[in-house]
Amino acid sequence: MTQLEFAKKNIITGLVKKVAAIEGIKPRELMLLIASGKAVIPLNVNHKIKKPCAVGTSLSTKVNANIGTSTDESQISEEIEKLKIAIKHGADALMDLSVGGDLTRIRKEVLKHSTVPVGTVPVYEIAVKAEEKNRNFLKFEAEDVLSVLEEQAKQGVDFFTIHSGITKKSLKVLQKNKRLMGVVSRGGAIIVSWIRFHKQENPFFSHFDQILEIAHKYDITLSLGDGLRPGSILDATDKAQIAELKILGSLAKRAREKGVQVMIEGPGHVPLDQVEKNIALEKKYCHGAPFYVLGPLVTDVAAGYDHISSAIGGAIAASVGADFLCYVTPAEHLRHPTASDVREGVIASRIAAHAGDLVKRRKQALEWDRNMSLARKTRDWKKQIQLSIDPDKAKLYRLSSKPRLSDVCTMCGKYCSIKLMDECLPSCK
Repeated sequence: MTQLEFAKKNIITGLVKKVAAIEGIKPRELMLLIASGKAVIPLNVNHKIKKPCAVGTSLSTKVNANIGTSTDESQISEEIEKLKIAIKHGADALMDLSVGGDLTRIRKEVLKHSTVPVGTVPVYEIAVKAEEKNRNFLKFEAEDVLSVLEEQAKQGVDFFTIHSGITKKSLKVLQKNKRLMGVVSRGGAIIVSWIRFHKQENPFFSHFDQILEIAHKYDITLSLGDGLRPGSILDATDKAQIAELKILGSLAKRAREKGVQVMIEGPGHVPLDQVEKNIALEKKYCHGAPFYVLGPLVTDVAAGYDHISSAIGGAIAASVGADFLCYVTPAEHLRHPTASDVREGVIASRIAAHAGDLVKRRKQALEWDRNMSLARKTRDWKKQIQLSIDPDKAKLYRLSSKPRLSDVCTMCGKYCSIKLMDECLPSCK
């Protein structure tokens, strides 16, 4: 049985107990969330990891980091280095988005080295194989789709991004309501091109029942992808996006009925005043399923700093109910990210997730901030560094300057407000 089926039968599994302990909640509480479809534990029965996690309502906001080769950059060693950096700095999950090199071998190495759940976007490998075999990445059939899904499932992939919401029906909505940026999802663009090329329905939609069978067999969580997500804030929350979201909601219901865990992916580029509305719409149309958002980026002009734009949107999204943040690196829209970009992206997204958890009044998040405040009040620099979201950088900054007084920093020196209050108002300690 899958984790969802166990939960529906009121059975608390060992995995649920382990993850509940990490979350700081009772196992029964987590079991009920899974049974209702409001939380998932992405973990393939063939994948053994040290750090499983749950994603969903009432839980801490999780962070995903994307890695993977491109057609221009395909060194496995570099992607494994990024994987290790992402996990070191707190990524709760990884996605292998590789499209260059030996994809099976790359995925094998990622699964081998990862201590956290691993997801993929199967249509990438499907397209790459079609290109290699038929010299046209659109020359694949439904059987090829199911074959790749089965292969990746056997390897141990924990969650699949499945672009099942792009259908002939949702494309008609897109055609009638023109966008500035059109389709910006790589997987989504492949599916749109495939539908036009074959003049057939999207195989990820028409063969959804067979996909559910594979997911059920390995207890893979389906992450229903937003192929029609906005790529410009001017396209946010438009009719095409909502049309796809409604389809994803109906598919999520079918998945749950088959005992398959499911979450929903969301935008994308969204202005600040529409972030909360996007979360509310997903929870409404998708029956409370966990929401996995890319950012969202709140402006289109932050090239080189899109991790900041993403963190702003992510903090708001998390505070109003988003459950899973996909990081964005400073390299977004510009180049294949480096290991340094991955680090910056993970840290920015973790700050956003934590800020959201404070609004959600998560006990663990509040206690973390309380302990940092106490360390600052006592001017305990070692403790402050330990509690920092990026201890390495905090330590580097502290050691890079030498204050005349060891119990202050070089920003205020002897005029340190905390030191002054300790001396003139000892009762404030």
